[in-house]
Order: sequence, then structure tokens, then C-alpha cells
Amino acid sequence: MRSLYPEIEPYDSGMLDVGDGQQVYWEASGDPDGKPVVFLHGGPGGGTTPSHRRLFDPERYRIVLFDQRNCGKSLPHASDPDADLSANTTWNLVADMEKLREHLDIERWQVFGGSWGSALALAYAETHPERVSELIVRGIFTLRPAELDWFYEGGAAALFPDLWEGFLEPVAEEDRGHLIRAYSRLLADEDPAVHGPAAVAWSRWESSTITLLPRPEVVETFTEEKYAVAFARIENHYFMNGGWFEEDQLIRDAHRLEDIPGVIVQGRYDVCTPAMTAWDLHRAWPQADLKIIADAGHAYDEPGILDALIEATDRFADR
Repeated sequence: MRSLYPEIEPYDSGMLDVGDGQQVYWEASGDPDGKPVVFLHGGPGGGTTPSHRRLFDPERYRIVLFDQRNCGKSLPHASDPDADLSANTTWNLVADMEKLREHLDIERWQVFGGSWGSALALAYAETHPERVSELIVRGIFTLRPAELDWFYEGGAAALFPDLWEGFLEPVAEEDRGHLIRAYSRLLADEDPAVHGPAAVAWSRWESSTITLLPRPEVVETFTEEKYAVAFARIENHYFMNGGWFEEDQLIRDAHRLEDIPGVIVQGRYDVCTPAMTAWDLHRAWPQADLKIIADAGHAYDEPGILDALIEATDRFADR
């Protein structure tokens, strides 16, 4: 079974001014003359980590990572209650990717995204198919109402009733009819005693359910307060706005991907982004290979998912 490539450090990095008062952090590692690939992190608001570089053979890939607006090392950071998220939208992120591609003088690149990163990858590839050499997506998420309702309005509580109690705790009983909206009010509250516990509860729910088996170290990372506030605020901001997508847009427009070689990787027991969405995408984009991993949840580094992802990046490395 394939595992992560050895640790590497970037050979270049910077802050890209994308307008709207936003500075986006980017880095490049691997072979400067290798096949370009851009990695799109999840959340939205999750940021990149050094381990994300290790999904690609550093001797064959020019590996580009960037932190999307208001998270990771990008500025302003959403953990600051004064940070304005109004310019943080899907379509601005798509435009940021184009600015970064041009800044790095890349003609076409492989696009790799998981979870929310799969939605951004699909949005970018459907908008700029001529700029995408291959598309690898994992844990498919398209922000359709049924997907949001399942995980954030009570569907997944049927599997995790104990953890769901913690998600409900910051929300007054009379506000529990629409939890995403209730959390929007809590996370916008200027009082750290209000938005802090709400952000931690939001982030604990997600991090406790994304792996097939419990991983306390994942929960610990997600519930560090600065990370949790940025993560929860940005996610909730996107969910309140439906990702700025038209109804079923990413599945509807998947025909635009027909000439792009692709791989869809999905954990069978993914509670966060259930397999129904990966299946819908596969039906709309049958040219892509669909790999459903029998013993995995949502996280990219679960063994079966990791094996399938690296098999895909290795296969496309010399294409």
C-alpha cells in the first residue's frame, strides 16, 4: 500500500496580493521543472499543512500549495473578529487560482482537491477546463442543500448522537430549527466568550466524525481556538451562502470535464460527505475513474484513501 512521500521543504514561497485587501500565501516544492500540480485544501478554511506536499513525487512534480483567503498563513486571518469575509467567495477563490497560475508562469496544471477542495477544484475546472491537465478529487462535496442538511442539521446525528449533543450545546433550544443560521449569529458575536466556544463546538463535531476510527490528535488540532474560529467562521459563511452556486451547479456542469483525465476517490463510510455525491459526480462525469474505498471515512490520510490518491498522482506524473 502506498504511503506519503518523504518530508520536503518549499524552494519558494510568497504572499500574493489578489485584491480586496487580501494576501494569499503560496509555496512551491519538489522539482521546479516538474509537472505542475496545485493542491486545494478543505474546509473551506482548513489551510494547508506540510504533509500535503507529500502526496506527490517530489522528483517529478512542481508542487504548489496555497492557503485560501483568510486562513492558514493568508491575511487578514478569520480568527480576528474584525476580519471581513464578504470578499471570500468561491468565485473569488477561482480568480485567485488564475492569478497564482499566471504569477508562477504555469500554462496548465493538475488540480487536486479534497472535501471542500473538491468543490473548488470542480468549480475551477468547469470554469477553466483548458488550464487543467488532470483532475483528482476526494471526499466529494458540492454544497447542495441535502449535503449541508445531512451533516449540519441533524442527519448524521443518527450515527453520532453522543457527539451531536456537543454540537447542539452552544445553541439555545429555540434556535435549533436551523443550526447553520444559529451558528452564524454565534460566530459573528464580538464577544470571545460567545464565538469562541461556538467555534470549538463546530470544529469538534467535524473533526470527531471525519475518520473511520477516532483520532484524538485530529480533534486536538481542529479545536485549537485560533484555528477553530477561522475554520468555523469561513465554513459557516460559505454554507450560509450555498457556496455561491446555482442549484446543483457542479454536478450539472460536469460535462465540461469530459476531456480532462480524472480520478474520484471516496470513502465508503464517509459521514461528512457521503458517497451519494461522489456517485452523482461519477454519473455526470463517467470518463473519470471512481474508486470507492471499502474501509475508509473522509480523511485523506486514511490508508486506503491515501493509497488511491498517490496511485493517481503517480499515474499522472509522467503524462
